[in-house]
Amino acid sequence: MADFLLLMHDDVPAGTAIADWGPYLARLQSAGVFRGGSRIGRGICVRRSGTAPPIASHLGGYLRIESDDFAQAERLLAGNPVFEAGGTIEIRELPRG
Repeated sequence: MADFLLLMHDDVPAGTAIADWGPYLARLQSAGVFRGGSRIGRGICVRRSGTAPPIASHLGGYLRIESDDFAQAERLLAGNPVFEAGGTIEIRELPRG
């Protein structure tokens, strides 16, 4: 099993209602794959020298899950309120070691 981040983009079509997160998170927890998550608030980018780029303002939140592979992580999107509302989810593997 590997750890993955599900990065929710802020691109749900305007006027689209986002479902309650409770049932989706409960399903991930009961499957034993939920490792945490949160909405993402304000932020800054910094670098040691020079000008840092602006923050990635299109990200609205993340979930950390455990999954066998990308295919299983993608299947776990069923019921995700952002995904179901037509928004984008970026799946990223967290390398070990």
